[in-house]
Amino acid sequence: MTRPSSEIRGLWSAALWSLAVFGLSGCVGPHGPGADADQVTIPDFASAQIAPPPGVSPDSCWVRDVAPAELETDTRQIEVAPARHAADGSLISHARFRTETAQVILREREKLIFETPCPEAVTPDLVSTLQRALEARGLYRGPINGVMDMPTKRALRRYQSARGLPSGLLSIQSARGLGLLATPRDQL
Repeated sequence: MTRPSSEIRGLWSAALWSLAVFGLSGCVGPHGPGADADQVTIPDFASAQIAPPPGVSPDSCWVRDVAPAELETDTRQIEVAPARHAADGSLISHARFRTETAQVILREREKLIFETPCPEAVTPDLVSTLQRALEARGLYRGPINGVMDMPTKRALRRYQSARGLPSGLLSIQSARGLGLLATPRDQL
């Protein structure tokens, strides 16, 4: 039994449509609708932790992070051919332009090493207080749950970037600046 060609085309069309829908459904995720504008991967604390650098207290905790380069796209219109006019001033042809784009580096990629609160100090209560402090500054809109999740890390990155440290890992200076940790008297 042979099927009419229109029925076969209909089956193929339905099959292709299903593949497209199911195939593209995997594309919606951290880069899909509703994703934060700053899609920077932030390492977890354990993988970023390093030994203290020479000359600092061996009891302090330090992390390593990488601040990605900041790029901007520069778009310009360049005149290829000027407008041509007749002797009486009427327009013969419009000017022709081409668009040129170039990537401009605003900030180079940077390796960061900085002091951080030690893991035993980063409790759910401290993270909840961090979330409330970031929320009070309009940087965090998630739940106050005491979990150092991606929304918390992104909000922390925004806070610290404004202060010259583009990282989603909590620095000791930010923890003190937000009132999460006490500042030693000798550093006042």
